[in-house]
Amino acid sequence: MAEHHGEYKVPGGKLVVADLMSEDGEIAAASINGDFFLEPDEALADINGALVGLSVLAPNATISAAVADAVGPTTVMFGFDADAVAVAVRRALGHATTWADHSWEVIPPSALSITDNVALDEVLTREVGEGRRNPTLRLWDWDERAVVIGSFQSYRNEVDPDGVARHGVTVVRRISGGGAMFMEAGNCITYSLYLPASLVDGLSFADSYPFLDAWVMEALASVGVKAFYKPLNDIATEAGKIGGAAQKRLANGGLLHHVTMSYDIDAEKMTEVLRIGREKISDKGIASAKKRVDPLKRQTGLARADLFEAMMSTFEARYGARRVALSQESLADARALAERKFATREWLHRVP
Repeated sequence: MAEHHGEYKVPGGKLVVADLMSEDGEIAAASINGDFFLEPDEALADINGALVGLSVLAPNATISAAVADAVGPTTVMFGFDADAVAVAVRRALGHATTWADHSWEVIPPSALSITDNVALDEVLTREVGEGRRNPTLRLWDWDERAVVIGSFQSYRNEVDPDGVARHGVTVVRRISGGGAMFMEAGNCITYSLYLPASLVDGLSFADSYPFLDAWVMEALASVGVKAFYKPLNDIATEAGKIGGAAQKRLANGGLLHHVTMSYDIDAEKMTEVLRIGREKISDKGIASAKKRVDPLKRQTGLARADLFEAMMSTFEARYGARRVALSQESLADARALAERKFATREWLHRVP
């Protein structure tokens, strides 16, 4: 008989621990424990009983449904739920991973073309999914005025061609969904996480966003910014929105999670380049886009490089990460991919 141990801390909730025994491909014994609250007490035995006999390969949905059926609708699960039990069980059985299960790397910012940046997101995510790269945090930098639109956005609906021409903007399309980003050199803080999907195994899309960005909330707090998530993918403070996140999950098991936060954005110029900026403002009675995107420069008084350092230091301390240089091989692969995909009219206008 094999022993298994897994833990899951529910975001904003309690710790759920799964201690299991397995034999012949099934869970033979189970003990769910933690600092959660559960009424009535007898429901704990029901939860444990529901797990016995399940396949060690059971997906999250099967485990969660078995637990939910066993406890019934009248049981009070405070600080956790059936889905949280499923995550802990999957972690115990080795199908889901934690931050500590991986060796993390950090790639510091270096100025690249915006096209190279979006191409690197695909290249590095694929490398992680194929097991050729450790999970990685990369901070972007660039030296041009750009707009990055989401994978499923309409070019004509998002971008004003007159504003693009007037301000000399390069427009590119990324592989993840979400909204358009106006990115002048030095006016944003953008980072990408490349990780195995096992890290968010069992988490909903809504839960995975704050889970993957808990470290950046800590980094912002260290420089005096109290930030929080507004579902689904906005990052805000009491002063207003400061950024947003997007994700892309690849078939090979790699996951891309990236965030852009405003540092010193020219909001008036943004609304000349992006059509959507006007629409988002128009239905809220807001006179200026500056009320929607509140720059981190004003909130912190820090140089952009200092914020980069606070972010990298926090990530390193929290997850034991080490800084590495972007390999020339990965950069060459990204530039080749940019040439045949991201720099082409076909990709940019794939949604007209």
